[in-house]
Amino acid sequence: MDVERVGERTPRWGLGDAAVGLLVGWLATALVVAVWAGSGGTNADNPSLGALAVGEAALWVGLLGAPLVASRRKGSGDLAADFGFSFRWTDAFVGLPIGVVCQLLLVPLIYLPLQQFISKHDLEEPVRRVTDSAHGAGFIILTIVVVVGAPVVEELFFRGLVLRSLQRRFGDTWAVVGSAVIFGLAHFEPLQLPALVALGVILGVMAVSTKRLGPSIFVHAGFNLVTMVALAVSR
Repeated sequence: MDVERVGERTPRWGLGDAAVGLLVGWLATALVVAVWAGSGGTNADNPSLGALAVGEAALWVGLLGAPLVASRRKGSGDLAADFGFSFRWTDAFVGLPIGVVCQLLLVPLIYLPLQQFISKHDLEEPVRRVTDSAHGAGFIILTIVVVVGAPVVEELFFRGLVLRSLQRRFGDTWAVVGSAVIFGLAHFEPLQLPALVALGVILGVMAVSTKRLGPSIFVHAGFNLVTMVALAVSR
C-alpha cells in the first residue's frame, strides 16, 4: 500500500495538523474547565462529573476536529481512505480479547520490576479520581465515554492522523513507536507512561498490519473496559 496517496493524489495533511489538534484540545479543555470551576465551585482535587464531561468534550474538539478538518480540506474527505477509519464484524472478536489481555497481563509485567516503588493504588489513582465523582447513572455514562467514545476519538487521532503522518515521513517502525510515545505523553500521567506507550505500540502494530482502525479501536475499548469493571467491582 502506498500510504502517501489517496486515490491519485498525495494528501497534504500531516504532523502540523496533529499538533494544532492537540493544542486546540488542550486550550479548549483548560478554558471550559476554568469557566466551569468559576461558575460551579468545583476544584481540581475533586472535580465534579459535569466538569469532567465538559473537559473531555473540549479535548475532543481538537482530537476529533483535527482529522475531520484535515481529511476534508487536505485529503480525500473520506476518513476510511485517509486514516483507515473502517470496521469489520470480526474486529470486536479479535480486538476486545487482546485489549483485556494487555490490561490483565502486559501491564502487570511492565510494572513488575517497579513494584517496590510504584503501588497498584498509585497506578489506579488518576482513574479513581475521575470515577469517584460518578455514581449510578453517572458512572454508566462515564463508562460509555471511556469504553466507547475515547477509543474511537483517540484512535482516529493517534493511530489515524498522527501515525499515518509519521508513516509517510519515517516508515512503519518509527511511525508505530513515535505515535505510541506521543499517545503516552499526551495523557500527562508520568506513572502510567510505560503502560500507555506499550499499549500505543500494540495499537500501532494493529493499525499498520491491518491498514484499518477497527481492530485498534476494539483493543483500546477492551483495555479500558477492564479498568472500569475493576473499579465498579471495588466501589
